[in-house]
Amino acid sequence: MDASATSLKRIKFGKLKVVRRRLLQRYEHQPFISCLAGFYSCRWKRYQRRRTEPGKCCCKTRECLFFPLLVGAFCFSLVFLYMWGEAKNDYNNFDWYNYGNLGFWFLWSVVLLIVAAILFMYITLLLVLAMCLLAEGQQLYLHWSHKIGTFLVLGFSITALFILSVLWGDQWKTVLLSFQITAPYLHIGAITIMVLLSWPVALHAIRTDKKVVQVIIVGPYLAILLFLFLIPLGMYSPCIREVGTLGPKPALIGHRGAPMLAPENTEMSFQKTIEHGGDGLETDVTISYDGVPFLMHDSTLRRTTNIEEVYPNETAQNAALFSWDTLKELNAGTWFLKDKPFSCMGSLSRADQNQAMNQSIYKLSNFLRLADSQNKLVIFDLYRPPEKHPYRDSWINRTLEVILNESRIKPHLVLWLENDMRPFVQSVAPGFQQTMGNKAPVEDLLMDNIVKLNLAYTEMSSEDIRKYAEANITTNLYVVNEPWLFSLAWCSGAHSVTTNAVHMLKNLSQPLFLMTPQQYNIMWILTDVTSVLLISLIFALHWWRERSFSCCTHDGSTMLESGTYNKFRTELSDMPAVVA
Repeated sequence: MDASATSLKRIKFGKLKVVRRRLLQRYEHQPFISCLAGFYSCRWKRYQRRRTEPGKCCCKTRECLFFPLLVGAFCFSLVFLYMWGEAKNDYNNFDWYNYGNLGFWFLWSVVLLIVAAILFMYITLLLVLAMCLLAEGQQLYLHWSHKIGTFLVLGFSITALFILSVLWGDQWKTVLLSFQITAPYLHIGAITIMVLLSWPVALHAIRTDKKVVQVIIVGPYLAILLFLFLIPLGMYSPCIREVGTLGPKPALIGHRGAPMLAPENTEMSFQKTIEHGGDGLETDVTISYDGVPFLMHDSTLRRTTNIEEVYPNETAQNAALFSWDTLKELNAGTWFLKDKPFSCMGSLSRADQNQAMNQSIYKLSNFLRLADSQNKLVIFDLYRPPEKHPYRDSWINRTLEVILNESRIKPHLVLWLENDMRPFVQSVAPGFQQTMGNKAPVEDLLMDNIVKLNLAYTEMSSEDIRKYAEANITTNLYVVNEPWLFSLAWCSGAHSVTTNAVHMLKNLSQPLFLMTPQQYNIMWILTDVTSVLLISLIFALHWWRERSFSCCTHDGSTMLESGTYNKFRTELSDMPAVVA
């Protein structure tokens, strides 16, 4: 009799220890929950917080209405950050556009990237805190200051996306191109997020007793998960290809030389391109008032010369309206050291700084002689002089005189891009490589003796490039600066690219993100299988915890009714006090 009584006491005491351990675990989480609720709700005290009751909503009605805004702010800020991050290839164009409107040079593109990153990290932190609170079964209450911050992030992201879409809509083409490179890795990231979200989803789905609520919670989650599992079926990337099918590396044509290393369109800039192994040189040609073709991209001299110091009243004057005697006296290099036009510019050596400070405007004839001596291809945009210019109607003739008579460059090195008077140019200089600046039917191109297309990289299409190549028409893409974009052009079959970064792209021995279909299939299947196992494990763990907790709660209530409550209360009184 005594033995059975002793055994019964041991069993009851063992169950009591289980309840005691449960209570201790609940209190041990309080510092962690206090931090979560403190940062999210500014509710640091335990009595300020409430747990979500099983089957009940995780927050009050107003919070339920605001939570989608938090998720929306996260989505819009993510889209903007991704879009602007992929636009890095064209940051110089963005800063140049702002220079034209504001009158001074500043790296606004980098500032915008930093702001976008900070806002995204802030809204992501709020969302992570909310998910952790939900995982701990806490009710959500976002502090009013964070609600204001959420509205600011949402408003900024939507406004920025709208303005960029209106003024710079081509960047969405860049985003679409980037998916051909990043989609496999974005897929892995999205699956990882779904695995993390499975914790609060499983917790609230299993805790509720209503089947309808469970379907509402789990249904959309599983639908999104299934969509992510199947999305690789419609994914395409030219960098996923069989071994041995990759074409040769595209030739590199220096855009205005090497403008990350030296002042653009100067002798130093073209020398840097040659030093780093560039295959060709690209520039912009304007004709002076007295008929001397020279290199200048902008319509005025304000950005790339010291015209404001020498002729402060002539800064808005068209560059073609100056005589060569005036132009050759201007400095074309000090602005480069002062404004630092590229965010990724490295520090120049003392010798390069001194050389840059002494650069002047470069004549077309000298440029062509340099290219000819190094056997480099040349391509240039030829600007027609403004009205009342002496050479407005003879600008092409004057340019041809310099190319054929003064420089005597080998004709096959010249990629002739200007479309006006093309038949005349072909008759005078049949050796030029006729180049077109836009897509056209193959029959029309062959009729005009076109041998190369010079296209913006946003028009990149592996199918079109292959179609033109079959007709012996090569494709050059401009302006390609980022390694990922160059890798995509390489995989797409482009024959050459115009770039500001010859010194960087020359070092790429193969495209980034290159993989075989078999490697990608393995990566896809492993990701999906691993995620299914983890999500199943998380759901099973929550089911087991809730089941064992409910059993333990039932046993605990029985013990309290059977008279062992006083002993349990005595044990709890002996435990150290817990301060929330």
